[in-house]
Amino acid sequence: MLPRMLVVAKAPVAGKVKTRLGADIGLEAAAEVAAACLLDTLAACTEAVGAKHCHLDLAGDLADGVRADELVAASAGWTTSPQRGDGFDERLAHAHASVAATGPGPVVQVGMDTPQVTPALLLDAAAGLADHDAVLGPADDGGWWVLALRDPLAAQALVGVEMSTPTTYDDTRAALEAAGLRVGSTATLLDVDTVADAEALLADAAPGARFAASWKVLVPR
Repeated sequence: MLPRMLVVAKAPVAGKVKTRLGADIGLEAAAEVAAACLLDTLAACTEAVGAKHCHLDLAGDLADGVRADELVAASAGWTTSPQRGDGFDERLAHAHASVAATGPGPVVQVGMDTPQVTPALLLDAAAGLADHDAVLGPADDGGWWVLALRDPLAAQALVGVEMSTPTTYDDTRAALEAAGLRVGSTATLLDVDTVADAEALLADAAPGARFAASWKVLVPR
């Protein structure tokens, strides 16, 4: 069965996204970078499975952010839902539940901080579900960049896990295993949260075309 792709993201509004990066390059520039990252992610998901199998769980309104027209066009044919829940752990669980409500089948969930993601990486995470109930992809900062689940309702196990900490990957894996899931791993990726992260990603063979183009304009060498 073809997996559904789920992107959990924020509309790229200045002052609302990538504020750590914004402290160094300015909030407007950081929002531009966030938009480019989201565009790269949407493109990878669409290429992997087709727009009709893609879901966007969104905080805010794309129309209020930068590159709004491009983002609306890139998410055409997607199912878009507003984020629900108090903490990010609750919002993730609700996002997966929203996809589950559309029918059975696996889900591959990513955020908007890994513009280098490719269709192959997404499908590799999904392929791991042949032998596991969940696949969790570590990020360099101790978090995770992808969560694939055979049953998206199993994301309820995330409630209570503190996100955006150096131990989030380990804590998430432990919570999934405590819920009785067999958890596999996939490739480690770098999240783009700081200038150093962005510069490191640019040295990658495939940093994300829109991200790379935006960064080189916004932060010239």
